[in-house]
Amino acid sequence: MDNKDALSNWVNDYTTDLYARAVNKVSDKELAADLVQETFLAAAEKINAFRGESNPKTWLFSILNNKIIDHYRQKVKRPIQFENNTLAFFFGEDHEWKENRKPGNWQLENETNLLDDDSFNSVLKQCLDALPETWGICVKLKYLSERKGDDICQELDISTSNYWQIIHRAKLQLRDCIDKNWFK
Repeated sequence: MDNKDALSNWVNDYTTDLYARAVNKVSDKELAADLVQETFLAAAEKINAFRGESNPKTWLFSILNNKIIDHYRQKVKRPIQFENNTLAFFFGEDHEWKENRKPGNWQLENETNLLDDDSFNSVLKQCLDALPETWGICVKLKYLSERKGDDICQELDISTSNYWQIIHRAKLQLRDCIDKNWFK
């Protein structure tokens, strides 16, 4: 079988699995489709280097993972644009909560788990999507993909202090957004 036939078979055999993985990692169907397409383009360019020492699916997933990492790195390199200083938005000069920004009480009357509630998950997704891109990426990698901070810093090429500052500010903004859109 020549390389063209092999690649054609791989597209037929592995597109669905690659796409599912990409959607899981980037939470955007169009972006996931683009990443899978880029994966196959890269595979086509490097197919002569594939020696068959691993399963083609493993090789393609490796390429896809690198495409996803490159995507996140690119997003992190873009400067964050926001209208106000996030900490000043929540805290006064005395470093206390501003009265109109204090978090509400999130105690539920019954013993249900918020993450089991579809409407809460919808609000949470909207709030995550409203974060600046870098912040959203860090929060999703830390809390949804359960990645370690050091790994995220390395993957996104950011310093540890920058990472923790991003996480802190993102949590403040998420709390405010959820307070406004779910609890009130």
